[in-house]
Amino acid sequence: MAGKFIRYNFLYIFTFFIFFVTLYLHFLRNDFSVVFSDQFYPTTITSSIANLVLHENFPFSSFPIPSVSILMPDWEIYVIIDYPHFHQSDFYCVFYTGEETPAVPAAELPFPARLVFKCDFPKTARRSLPFKQPTLRGSSVNAYHRNSPSSELLRWTFLVYDSLTTDNDVVLFVKGLNKRRGINRKPAELTCIFGDAVRTAVTSSVQEVFRCKPPDNLAGKEPIKVSIEIVGPTPEVVPTITYYTPPRQISSQKKAKLCACTMVYNVAKFLREWILYHSRIGVEKFILYDNGSDDNLATIVNELVEEGYDVKTHFWLWPKTQEAGFSHSVIFAKDSCSWMMYIDVDEFVYSPSWSNLTQPSKSLLPSMLQNLEEEDNVAQISIPCYEFGPSNQKEHPTKGVIQGYNCRRRTENRHKSIVLLSAVDNSLLNVIHHFKLKTGYNVKKLNVFEMVVNHYKFQAWPEFKAKFRRRVSTYVVDWTKPSNLGSNDRTPGLGYSPVEPIGWKSKFCEVYDNGLKDLTHTWSIVHFVAPSNALAEISHVLCRQNS
Repeated sequence: MAGKFIRYNFLYIFTFFIFFVTLYLHFLRNDFSVVFSDQFYPTTITSSIANLVLHENFPFSSFPIPSVSILMPDWEIYVIIDYPHFHQSDFYCVFYTGEETPAVPAAELPFPARLVFKCDFPKTARRSLPFKQPTLRGSSVNAYHRNSPSSELLRWTFLVYDSLTTDNDVVLFVKGLNKRRGINRKPAELTCIFGDAVRTAVTSSVQEVFRCKPPDNLAGKEPIKVSIEIVGPTPEVVPTITYYTPPRQISSQKKAKLCACTMVYNVAKFLREWILYHSRIGVEKFILYDNGSDDNLATIVNELVEEGYDVKTHFWLWPKTQEAGFSHSVIFAKDSCSWMMYIDVDEFVYSPSWSNLTQPSKSLLPSMLQNLEEEDNVAQISIPCYEFGPSNQKEHPTKGVIQGYNCRRRTENRHKSIVLLSAVDNSLLNVIHHFKLKTGYNVKKLNVFEMVVNHYKFQAWPEFKAKFRRRVSTYVVDWTKPSNLGSNDRTPGLGYSPVEPIGWKSKFCEVYDNGLKDLTHTWSIVHFVAPSNALAEISHVLCRQNS
């Protein structure tokens, strides 16, 4: 009897063992073939398995890693995973055709912490619709068969791509709802959705910025997806990659009088000069919206921070969204900055009235802003721009753009702004570096004798060509296509092909202007703008000579 009992127990235990092993292998296989769907609800996986996969000693690193993928312009794919910290160096996007392309880490999204990879979309995989999401693997899988069927790729042209929470509402950044400038959906046509059921009213709909009433009873819960719904007989929810977040702003010990915000892409060689100059005339903090740089920008930023400059980088991978990025910055920086200057890294603010100063002063810009605040509620100043040409330069000037480019077009073109963040209209509407203000606040336009922006726009051809394709332009969606040829965003005489025009070195040269060049030479700022690698080389040469 006892032997029979033992045999039954053995069979019972053995059966359960087989069952659990089978179940484990089932989830191991299927969980890693899961790709986040383009629905707005998040997919979850077993965290313990995920941690094993991302561990450097786990032997099954070739298993697919749960991800969500977005088809971007130029057949590029962004792949987002929930695990920003990993030990492996090589990742691959594997497509349903069996093809694979390298996945390059591009950025971290802040909340919840996620890592973004970039990979190319193979031509073969583009031949059938709908496009399918790739899987992300931690090693090459040339020996593997085709992936199992996956969900459809999200499209950049119709997507909720970021959000911010304020004390009073939630701000969503959405591509594809308001498709044309000045033509916006009415807030009543839309609803915000939190999680799978909570809906709130949309209070503002302008450009790519939508403001929602905050949800109730969500405090303390796990991060939940947030999206926006087009109401109607057949409601449509916009796919989303963003979450309802707690309030986010730049951490700061004190509020700066003046900050500068710009959107950057591969500007490492130019950044030091821009930071050093503007910090000497009163800019206290610098906020860089990184549009997907793959140069050594992070190295330069770290060096500047170590030298005592307050420089923050915010990853903003989204193409052609400069205005949305600036709207984002108004909320993101409101607790850290009073005034914000919106200019590009190739632009330098300068006043001819400073020409008699032998030294720069950090009170030059803040004192002017203080006077404006007391003058008829001025909350935004508009500064005219002069556009400088190549000035016979063949390559990037070793002493920086201020010293290298001194010939410009005669007439001013466009304006840039410095704005009081607390005075920006609730819609966050901005057009070409200028914001709509709340009722009661005024804009003051300065003339070129009071202040001007030196815009070193048309530089030596190798530098200009590098910027040609990725320019953050609003009205020229793709510079390589023959559309909007008359736009002011296009370069006169250049067309849509990045081929050096005849006589480029002398183009746009109508007036020699040495005002800022001479001033920075007097201030000795020119001696501090050499790139870090150049400084290292100079130091190395001096050490050799001394030895």
